[in-house]
Amino acid sequence: MRLHVIGCHGGETPKHKTSAFVLDGKLAIDAGSLTSGMSLKDQCALEAVLVSHAHLDHIRDLATIADNRLQHGSPPLLVIGTKWTLGVLRKHFFNGLVWPDFSALPTKAHPTVKFLPLEIEKPTQIGDYLVRAIEVSHTIETCAFVVERAGQAIAYSGDTGPTERFWKVLNAQKNLRALLMEVSFPSHMHKLAKVSGHHTPDTLAKDLKKYKNSKELPVLLYHIKPVFQAEVEKECAKIKGANLTVLKLRDEYIV
Repeated sequence: MRLHVIGCHGGETPKHKTSAFVLDGKLAIDAGSLTSGMSLKDQCALEAVLVSHAHLDHIRDLATIADNRLQHGSPPLLVIGTKWTLGVLRKHFFNGLVWPDFSALPTKAHPTVKFLPLEIEKPTQIGDYLVRAIEVSHTIETCAFVVERAGQAIAYSGDTGPTERFWKVLNAQKNLRALLMEVSFPSHMHKLAKVSGHHTPDTLAKDLKKYKNSKELPVLLYHIKPVFQAEVEKECAKIKGANLTVLKLRDEYIV
């Protein structure tokens, strides 16, 4: 699988874009910056988007990619998440008020967006990919994902602080090639990180020890808050016993 980093930050400036990753040009994971970071051609080539949770920095560009694809006459885009998350999108986002309901445009028979619910922990085939959602610890219902293709797997933490079930799933997962892992605040801001459901380098270091092969697994860090980018990177560089890389915009990995 080829992983393309569209957005990998916990906030936005001209040099920082919110969470959005694309596998093989087909499957997006979160949609914080899909249109601001992709060409129109690449936007229209997407087949599906996995949505980890309903916070704006992970769903925002669903609005503009739907609009662009409608004008282009693209096939329906699958928007995939838990029943709860999709319910939030329908009620508060694609509701005809904040944004048009693209699940009924241009017509209900030929929509621009189709919603596909995922059951937590139930493997679901999405095109060429087998997807499994695992609930993690955030302020609203949020899922990590394990995505498999051709016998290889990649995991995505979603927004989370210290959690348990996710690591048990990863320890049982065969052929895990990489983990996209969130870390947001410097360690001295542990109180804010805790109440907002995010990691600091200190809590990340402790959670990584829950994985049996932490020295071998490539861990790709994302969601650092732009204000604290340098500070968090410096602290993460001191974490021992883990194979860490801080993601940058437009990075590409073969996993």
